[in-house]
Amino acid sequence: MTRTDRFLPVLDRLGLWATLLLPVFLTHGRVFSEITMDVLAAGLLARSALGLGWGWARQSWVRVALLWWLWQVVCSLPHIGLGSSQALTQAILAIRFPLMAIALQVWTLSTDKARRAISWVLVACCLYFVLQFVVQAISGHNLFGYPRYIDGTLTGPYAHPRAAAPFSRLVLPVMMFGCAWLVASGDESGVLSGRTARLRGFLAMSCLAIGVVALMVLAGQRIPMALTLLGMAVCALFYRPLRPAALAALCSLPVLVLLARIFAPQPFHHLVILAAQQLSHFWESHYGLVFTRAVVMAQAHPVTGLGYDAFRHACANPAYLHGLSWLSTVQDGGGTAICVQHAHNHYLQALTNAGLPGLFLFCGLVLGCLRALWPLPGPHLAWRIGLFAAFFVQEWPLASASDFLNLPLGGWAFVLLGVGLAEAAARSASVPPLPATLYAGPTAISR
Repeated sequence: MTRTDRFLPVLDRLGLWATLLLPVFLTHGRVFSEITMDVLAAGLLARSALGLGWGWARQSWVRVALLWWLWQVVCSLPHIGLGSSQALTQAILAIRFPLMAIALQVWTLSTDKARRAISWVLVACCLYFVLQFVVQAISGHNLFGYPRYIDGTLTGPYAHPRAAAPFSRLVLPVMMFGCAWLVASGDESGVLSGRTARLRGFLAMSCLAIGVVALMVLAGQRIPMALTLLGMAVCALFYRPLRPAALAALCSLPVLVLLARIFAPQPFHHLVILAAQQLSHFWESHYGLVFTRAVVMAQAHPVTGLGYDAFRHACANPAYLHGLSWLSTVQDGGGTAICVQHAHNHYLQALTNAGLPGLFLFCGLVLGCLRALWPLPGPHLAWRIGLFAAFFVQEWPLASASDFLNLPLGGWAFVLLGVGLAEAAARSASVPPLPATLYAGPTAISR
């Protein structure tokens, strides 16, 4: 046995354990999640050189991702972008996110056992978020003793309200996991009539969907709440058994909001009153001024942008401190008081970082990933629909968002992307091509 033959099983076990631990580290342990992502990215390159091959690079979404990455690196070079060594280094290291997702797709989650294991890890992480939300909502403190945030919103397992965003992505595949289990469990004994079994399934699925919406209302975060509803609609579009339950959850929303107004007025104010104020005066709000500043910067550098992390480093430049007649007309564009670490939107971030070509390539990357994740009929359909919906809401353009490659949310997005790609690859290998049909019925579900 050669040294390489002895090394490969060790590398494969390391990759699998890194994959299974990554969601745990994204929940608690940002430093360890950084290390784990690097291990998976580097491990993919090593494993490809040692027998796995480079066929994954021929995928259309991977080619677009490489072009997007290379263009960001070019735009971050001195005399093209802002030219700082920090920006160039970050632009070069950005490739580790797509590489990590590819590692999950073609390497660490290539077996059914590994995919089953990561699904249970994701379910456990989601239930952990639920537990922390519920405990804090009831007692006023989470399991670590942290109270609600000063504005009344729930913080989940953290000291600050940053749990709702990853939960809004993670809950979609986990909810679909539960729906598929309810459909599959059905009336296995045959004691109940078909109508009674369907009614029981509808009630159980409705309780699950309403519970998800109720948690998001209690959390009090506007964008995660809206994205959860959008994701649920996407899931219902592809998965017929969920449609009545999703409609029931939508109808329950006004009642849940009214109950929040009575029993949790602070989250209600944050979720409804503040949202209404910001939407009615959007261009004068912080979000509108940030949007305007990003457009001003892009107009000045339409081809190459300003390089990686452009908004953070150039927002306070006096050359951009003005409004636009067709957007916000605030004279100084909000001044330096609105300057934050990123443009609060992935598409604006791509535009300011790498100009219109960077925005075009980023859109191509998003569309390529969605195409690769598209939930065709086959095994584990419900689970794959949830993973597709999670990435769909992550890259929904009409929403405020954190930095595209920031941890933990960016890490969660690429983990769910990698899991979805692995499931899609397994489906393609195990199911012959089928004609395009309406995705319906429990017959295509095994999870």
